[in-house]
Amino acid sequence: MSNSQKLFLAAYPYQDDVLTLPVDNLDTAALYYTNAFGMREEERFRTPIPTVVLERDGTRIGFAITGEDPSQDGAAILVSDIAAAKKLLRDQGIAVGDERTDERDGQRFSVFFVIAPDGLCFYFHQLID
Repeated sequence: MSNSQKLFLAAYPYQDDVLTLPVDNLDTAALYYTNAFGMREEERFRTPIPTVVLERDGTRIGFAITGEDPSQDGAAILVSDIAAAKKLLRDQGIAVGDERTDERDGQRFSVFFVIAPDGLCFYFHQLID
């Protein structure tokens, strides 16, 4: 993967909104995802709910104090290079699940999961040509 190629292509929520994934502490979430996923903080809001939005390669993921259970939410992150995504996470000491192949809507994806310390689940996936 070249330096100019985007690793994160898109993010899709499990529940309602990929910009309001539930967490208990915005500062802790921002620090973890900045380090673990190589994201950068883009903006913060106090209203209508406290939210921090992080970005990588034009893909935005937000974390908010919603009172919801993080273990019931997360995001599917489409990546351009599944091996590079695993390496990025492992280099940060993040435990990644076993890689497997999933089939959806006639397409095949190489995938793995990460459960973050806050309980959110992330499904990293790359389309197999």
